[in-house]
Amino acid sequence: MQDKVKEIYQEVEAYNLETPEQVEKFRVAYVGRKGVIADLFDQLKNAAPEERRALGAELNALKNFAQSRLATVQQHLENARTNGQSAPPADLTLPVVPNQLGTIHPLTLVRARIVQIFERIGFNVSEGPEIEDDWHNFSALNFPENHPAREMQDTFFVERNPDVALRTHTSSVQVRLMETQKPPIRSIMPGRVYRNEAISARANCTFHQVEGLFVDENVSFADLKQTLYHFTREMFGKQTRIRFRPSYFPFTEPSAEMDISCGLHEPGVCQLCGGAKNICKGTGWVEIGGSGMVDPNVLENCGIDSQKYTGFAFGMGIERITMLRYQIKDLRLFTENDVRFLRQFTGLG
Repeated sequence: MQDKVKEIYQEVEAYNLETPEQVEKFRVAYVGRKGVIADLFDQLKNAAPEERRALGAELNALKNFAQSRLATVQQHLENARTNGQSAPPADLTLPVVPNQLGTIHPLTLVRARIVQIFERIGFNVSEGPEIEDDWHNFSALNFPENHPAREMQDTFFVERNPDVALRTHTSSVQVRLMETQKPPIRSIMPGRVYRNEAISARANCTFHQVEGLFVDENVSFADLKQTLYHFTREMFGKQTRIRFRPSYFPFTEPSAEMDISCGLHEPGVCQLCGGAKNICKGTGWVEIGGSGMVDPNVLENCGIDSQKYTGFAFGMGIERITMLRYQIKDLRLFTENDVRFLRQFTGLG
């Protein structure tokens, strides 16, 4: 397979990219979802386990090289097209544009509101590095060696080093907090995280999470439920209900996904999607995150006596909360910096 990777690398490097038609053919053949590189990633599962990490690194380097060459050529063609058109002369008789007030980004608004809600019930705010080692991002959180999240398809590794990566969740901050602070611990961890995912209306390779951790003596699942009940009603209104569905996370046991009601299960118009059913798909429930009791192994990994202390943890995507709060239907709007979108939040705070 290594010979095949080298062969594709040479093809990408030698491919003639002079016209838009050639650029599009290159994109489909090599960078597209059904291209040669995507097919090599699919074949990675057939490689020997001891070879997967090295092969994954080579494939990721090949993918980055192809995407970089495509982006460079596309930018060059765009510049050539733009420079070939004469810009209209500036009209110096036009009146000046009056000073306009700026606006706070909707993600910043919602992050501040989340922090405000949890601070009122005793939670601190903790932060950590976005470039993490394997211990804090995976091993201390009870991820097995062969867990899919460790593979190159899900994680951005730094300089081909399998032990250093862009963090995939802010749970790594929980580990650092438990290693350096004795219980009781009560904190939330908002921040940016990274995952190797295709960009669409519902997903992005970089997004924001807020996770919470509470460790003390006699902490129970009832404490977790009441904390999340309080949060959802403060964020979405007193009429909002919450339900828990059994789930699995390596670092919590028992674990549960949490859903909030959108109003369709009761008479009246849906509170979140205005009756369009485009968010809840007509079920009356929308998933907002995961939660559970901290696994005893995680406590022991961080130097906390699991016989004496228990704890709960939860995590939510800030983009998802923002989409629900402001009825935004496309995740990409948060990073495109379109002023027409951003001006809608003027005066909010």
